[in-house]
Amino acid sequence: MARGRAASACASSSSSSMANLLRLAVVLAIAATVRVARGGGGGGHDYRKALSKSILYFEAQRSGVLPRNQRIAWRANSGLADGKANGVDLVGGYYDAGDNVKFGFPMAFTVTMMAWSVLEYGRQMAAAGELGHAMEAVRWGADYFVKAHPEPDVLYAEVGDGDSDHSCWQRPEDMTTSRQAYRLDHQHPGSDLAGETAAALAAASLVFRRSSPSYADNLLQHSKQLFDFADKYRGKYDDSIPVAKSFYGSVNGYGDELLWASAWLYQATDDRHYLDYLANNGDALGGTGWGTNEFGWDVKYPGVQVLAAKFLLQGKAGQHAAVLARYQQKADVFACSCLGKVGGGGDVARTPGGLLYKRSWNNLQFVTGASFLLAVYSDHLRRGRQATVRCSAEPARPSELLALARSQVDYILGSNPRGMSYMVGYGERYPQHAHHRGASIVSVKANPAFVSCKDGYVSWFGRPGGNPNLLDGAVVGGPHERDDFADERNNYQQTEVATYNNAPLMGVLARLAGGCGGGRGSRLGGHQSPQEYNAGVRLAAADDDASSPVVVIEQNATRSWTRDGRMYHRYSVTVTNRSPAKTAEEVHIGVGKLHGPVWGLERSRYGYVLPSTLPAGKTAAFAYTHAAPPADVWVIGYKLV
Repeated sequence: MARGRAASACASSSSSSMANLLRLAVVLAIAATVRVARGGGGGGHDYRKALSKSILYFEAQRSGVLPRNQRIAWRANSGLADGKANGVDLVGGYYDAGDNVKFGFPMAFTVTMMAWSVLEYGRQMAAAGELGHAMEAVRWGADYFVKAHPEPDVLYAEVGDGDSDHSCWQRPEDMTTSRQAYRLDHQHPGSDLAGETAAALAAASLVFRRSSPSYADNLLQHSKQLFDFADKYRGKYDDSIPVAKSFYGSVNGYGDELLWASAWLYQATDDRHYLDYLANNGDALGGTGWGTNEFGWDVKYPGVQVLAAKFLLQGKAGQHAAVLARYQQKADVFACSCLGKVGGGGDVARTPGGLLYKRSWNNLQFVTGASFLLAVYSDHLRRGRQATVRCSAEPARPSELLALARSQVDYILGSNPRGMSYMVGYGERYPQHAHHRGASIVSVKANPAFVSCKDGYVSWFGRPGGNPNLLDGAVVGGPHERDDFADERNNYQQTEVATYNNAPLMGVLARLAGGCGGGRGSRLGGHQSPQEYNAGVRLAAADDDASSPVVVIEQNATRSWTRDGRMYHRYSVTVTNRSPAKTAEEVHIGVGKLHGPVWGLERSRYGYVLPSTLPAGKTAAFAYTHAAPPADVWVIGYKLV
């Protein structure tokens, strides 16, 4: 019986079990108070405590009329006139980070990831006594997006603007900055934001499907309308709302959000229309072509690819198994790049202390997002009896993905060279100067005297002491590439917090708090049996033709010469589109270990890009020179149209 309970607790929760989870939550919460709180090892970290705090943080980010059960007591009502000038009620929602703007793009991603966390690990949250709090956090965001979508083809994308907000340092309760609301409609499209919001509401509908079916139906109706709006009127939201570009610019475009929304709608409805969309648009919108090692509020491709792999592993691919296998190949690329098993310059860098490292500004957002995907993918690979992940350097086992996710969470919680927790309020040493307006100024409840824009900067922003209010559970931006960290309020790259740091982390923490997959003999952490291994090999090898690369690279040295005693080489690189009928667009090329100039490519956010499209069967070329062996050159991604 005990073994059966453990297996059940490790299983992914679904909409069909959510009502039972709610009924069990009270009993499990009582049981949790008398259990040993250690969440399964990992350097002795208390994953249950960290889980509780990670969810609690969202209450500090609430905008609007706070409920009676508000636990962050230093906050009060704010933004009570939001939307009034536009004739719409936009009260509520979340402030994104340390400022007082409601940016729709990262908020929608936050809600999607909170909902996904509940759907995957709701049982573990219930066992820790946190399922109710997690569902409240999802609903707070979902309620706002229902308000922000007053008509089928209208979505309010933002309240306030970053420029005016950043000129002030005020509590949200004192805001005097602009609260202008910016909207999308058929003349001002925003497929990326509308698509992400559709995904958020579809995922949220699953969370409430059994406990509040009429509410779930309403969320799903809004989701379907938003997806239709996003697909019919295509465009980037920051082209329609330029004030958002400097803060949450849609650099990656809207293709990933359209696929992301269709995947979540298929998950929520089982309607084959959405699966057909996911499969039929995989090439054109980049889902089967983009193999990237970044997942976050702007880049959803790895999330789409893991969801598609999940459908395939669950036997829900139908006639689209071959296409979903190509999606899964890219999910493998993401996992392998995090594990350091791609090679050729495609692996995610790590700090000396072992932290995955993408960039200096708020690096932990990428760490928490990657950790969540690794944990979820690991679990679904094991449930689907696929025992290996195909990496170009060497194969990996699902248990390696979960182990890496655990190591990243442990680093955040204090197992790092500085011995410092990057979650505020957790552990003995944590940041005291989080870049956050509300936390850094005395609570309006303790001192209701108005704090002006300038007074906030003069009296509070530059104040050397720690923040007067505990921003419990917030995850800061984190250390730089050498594991260094400066706990200073003006160091926003490292000390600013964000909702999208915490949203995926709450799922991973719930997974680890459940105690499954970490120790010897655990259901998801042990060695595979020969039967599991063979089943995994057969599945991974299925449809090799469908998963073989379409765009390929070949490079050769064409010339060498000596200058100042050094030997230089010129290398010619050809890029070939092997598709028999489709054109490759936005072909992004990664180049690593290069110590010289490049000709024939254009710089982009993701390395380089071919300057023109690549028709079926055609070849493009570029060249570079340097005094070294050939550079690492690989295809990052492309779209087939």
